[in-house]
Amino acid sequence: MKLAGQIVEYRLTRSRRQSIGMLIDHTGLAVRAPTWVPMREIELALAERAQWILETLTEWYGRNRDALPSQWREGAALLYQGRPLKLALFAAKRKTIAADLLHLTVLHPHPADQEAIGTFVGRWLKDQALALLVPRVAHFASHVRAAPPPVKLSNARTQWGSCNHKGEIRLNWRLIQLPPRLADYVVAHEVAHLVELNHSRRFWTLVETLIPGHDDARRELDALTPLLG
Repeated sequence: MKLAGQIVEYRLTRSRRQSIGMLIDHTGLAVRAPTWVPMREIELALAERAQWILETLTEWYGRNRDALPSQWREGAALLYQGRPLKLALFAAKRKTIAADLLHLTVLHPHPADQEAIGTFVGRWLKDQALALLVPRVAHFASHVRAAPPPVKLSNARTQWGSCNHKGEIRLNWRLIQLPPRLADYVVAHEVAHLVELNHSRRFWTLVETLIPGHDDARRELDALTPLLG
């Protein structure tokens, strides 16, 4: 829902409790409400506490701002699909990585070797980025009746994506660290350039058809641009 002009996602849990409760933690905003309370009352309660919700979310995100850890060691934090995860390192003969809601679990022959861990995790993040972004490019391309274009990852420090006159799309691998809806906005933006290689009114109209309410995503993305640096 929108709070003070910003889209805020939340998880709603119904129970036998007698009042509406709110909690903000590493997963975002959680709302608990009695089974008998209608949605309009829940949304009214959220609107009444909009300032607290937005300030707390901003403060919490600020504490977890770094996209990648400065030191690749046990407990270090990094962002993955918009979630801050903590590194859990274990010694193992075979190298594997698995992500859940709280941790990025890394099995590696040398878990104390920060350079090796950083290289391994970085490669994994880029692989995940391709696995996520290529199908999304194809999805949006089908909506503008275009053939899926070639997609390459970039390491740009100033932009999330680009599309050239040849119809080649480059997407920043760090998109894997953003919430999927923001990554979708970047993908849709670049796919729209397959039709309109400019930022004309027709271009933005096309983006709006692909991502309704894209202005909100655009503002959120602008606030996250420091993650590129």
